[in-house]
Amino acid sequence: MLEMRKHLSDVDDTKLQLILQIKDAYNAGAIDLEEARKQIREKVGTVKPYEIALAEQELKEIEDDECRKENIQKMLELFEEVMDTSRPDLDKNHPIMCYYRENDALQKILKEIEDLVQYPLIKNQWLELYERLEQFKIHLSRKQNQLYSILEQKGFDRPTTTMWTLDNFIRDEIRNAAKLLAEDKDDEFIAMQQTIVDDIRDLLLKEESVLYPTSLAMISEKEFEEMKAGDKEIGFAWIQVDEKEPAPAAAEPAAEHSLAEDLAKVLQKHGIAHSGGVLDVAMGKLTLEQINLIYQHLPVDLSYVDENELVCFYSDTKHRVFPRSKNVIGRNVANCHPRASVHIVEEIIEKFRSGEQDTAEFWINKPDLFIYIQYTAVRDSDGKFRGVLEMMQDCTHIRSLQGSQTLLTWENKKNESTAPAEPVTEECSQPSEGAAKTFTADDITPDTMLKDLLAAAPELRDALETINPKFKMLKTPLARIMLPKASIRIMSERSGMPLEDLLKAIKSFF
Repeated sequence: MLEMRKHLSDVDDTKLQLILQIKDAYNAGAIDLEEARKQIREKVGTVKPYEIALAEQELKEIEDDECRKENIQKMLELFEEVMDTSRPDLDKNHPIMCYYRENDALQKILKEIEDLVQYPLIKNQWLELYERLEQFKIHLSRKQNQLYSILEQKGFDRPTTTMWTLDNFIRDEIRNAAKLLAEDKDDEFIAMQQTIVDDIRDLLLKEESVLYPTSLAMISEKEFEEMKAGDKEIGFAWIQVDEKEPAPAAAEPAAEHSLAEDLAKVLQKHGIAHSGGVLDVAMGKLTLEQINLIYQHLPVDLSYVDENELVCFYSDTKHRVFPRSKNVIGRNVANCHPRASVHIVEEIIEKFRSGEQDTAEFWINKPDLFIYIQYTAVRDSDGKFRGVLEMMQDCTHIRSLQGSQTLLTWENKKNESTAPAEPVTEECSQPSEGAAKTFTADDITPDTMLKDLLAAAPELRDALETINPKFKMLKTPLARIMLPKASIRIMSERSGMPLEDLLKAIKSFF
């Protein structure tokens, strides 16, 4: 809390204690709402959102499901007469305003759910609606990896330790509902909808009443500007963000420089001096630039956590399986995971540190997608524990190989010179029937499937990223799930790019 206090002004300790006392008495049922509001008016006066955040930060004992169990509406009712929750006047591309804009778009989807649930279930209508709702994961990922990260560094770790639990609880609710819809369990699916709507609105209320205003009070404009690069790397849900900064291609050298700096810091931490020349590595000599290039071209994703449990490094590959941002560098690894899985992280580190175990492996097995994850204990020549190396790889192609190949062949490898890690699904590389369909611009409609376009014009995959940076997702393993059902209309909705603009850009290639 002392660390958090340094980034805020006008902190009144007496006021904070009164807030805590009244809130606790009200939540415990010792006083009713009317009495609690009376005490707040008489004893506290006006309340700023970050004062609520400071009061919450002071609570040390946290139940596992506290964030989910807490009735945020009840808390806001308590302070609504004295707390200013109006929206700030910010540029629409400001990181916090992007969250507000996404919330507005999500509220419209929730209203559609409430309207549609009144009528007999038509599966295609709900499938389309849940396709859009699925983007909520992008909102959560950016919030968890970007916003929580910088707040945690400033001493406000309650979002990381509690709100993350609520984020993932709601994410799982949406996933479970989608599964019921796919399995034609209509009654169970419909029964879940109001709960999902209520839970999401509770979360958005907490974001807008406390998280965003507190972020604006604690984070400098310079830090928000630096945050934008990571935000764009992860992406946005339902909204379009103007490109006022340099285009992604021009920004690439800066990203490499950032990675080089991180590597240099790791080398210096372990007593290896670096003056910009050749470095003695375990076998051979490499420049830091060469090391950086090797990491970027490895077919696997690497992350390194040191013996102090701090994230020191990750390889910034274009084919990264899961999103990362530079804000994870320097974070305690336990705070880079939702609370539900922190105990697994702690157990791995404990057993690695004690020498009881040296490796731990996990895998994600889905149709057309197999992700392999391995954690390895890093030890020096004396056997001393020096950290944990995480390796993650999309092994879908490897698992599909059969027989032997001993002769060089370039068959179906045309695109790999520009995108070596590009996942190619059967749906993309070959049409379902006969030869690839040919297209003219007049043939292309909003309902044309992306997989058919890519089969006809493989070069379109690279071009799409220049049309809209969000389409770089087509070069990740998750594309295997998205591509079979992605039409141009769905691409427009998921990227936030106007349908007519996207159609015009795609037609220009045919």
